[in-house]
Amino acid sequence: MRELSLHILDLAQNSIGAGAHNVNITINEDEAGFFTFSIADDGCGIEKEDLPIAIRRHATSKIKGSEDLDAIATLGFRGEALAAITAVSEFRILTKRREDSEGTLLVGKYGATESVAPEAAPDGTTIVCEKLFAVTPARLKFLKSESSEAAAVAGAVEKLAVSRPEIAFRFVSDGVLKFSTRGDGNLKNAIYSVYGSAFAKNLVPVQHKLGGVEVTGFTSSPENLRGNRGMQQFFINERCVRSKTLTAALEAAYRSYAPTGKFPSCVLNLKIAASLV
Repeated sequence: MRELSLHILDLAQNSIGAGAHNVNITINEDEAGFFTFSIADDGCGIEKEDLPIAIRRHATSKIKGSEDLDAIATLGFRGEALAAITAVSEFRILTKRREDSEGTLLVGKYGATESVAPEAAPDGTTIVCEKLFAVTPARLKFLKSESSEAAAVAGAVEKLAVSRPEIAFRFVSDGVLKFSTRGDGNLKNAIYSVYGSAFAKNLVPVQHKLGGVEVTGFTSSPENLRGNRGMQQFFINERCVRSKTLTAALEAAYRSYAPTGKFPSCVLNLKIAASLV
């Protein structure tokens, strides 16, 4: 996965960890050729006193003690997402908790905070990052074209959206709405919104539990196989993973149906104890 998409994915995962019901992601390239993106959510927000600390490396609210490392249930825990992206961009973070009467706006450039002040804000957090990698040309040169980078971001956000159908995701690239999910908790609806009706209508539901592992989701019907594995989406406790073991298990189930060079598709989530991940 490319660096830009990793940054956006990390921040979107923070929105999920904040209990957001709506996550809006926008990306574009400005006139100078630098990428700009924003992520807005309606999660729990950040306390004013914690906001300047939040952009420091390894600052996290997800780990309280060493015993928490034995069962990581969150999508991230290292405290790197905000620190990494604010170090390479001009940024604004607007946040407000539901219990607060006003929000807080933090403005900074390339890892340094310029101001922290009260600001009118909706509940949740909005992060805007501009002029990415402008002061790190060695990293900037590795970015691809706008369409290529946007496609990589879309792929990451698509997986996130189908992993959490109870959250409404909206993704806009260069002013064009690419997809918007309902957030109604219906996985089939999320798949339809992200991958389209042609893919969604040819799916077979899966639900099984054995030995402490629960598998839910959808696989393609035997009549609708593909020429590659690009639509094999596996999740463990709602985190997207690549696994040769899972791929082999899926394809073994289709062995008698699939001709050479054809592969099944799926959106499958395996739920297991966090201590076993």
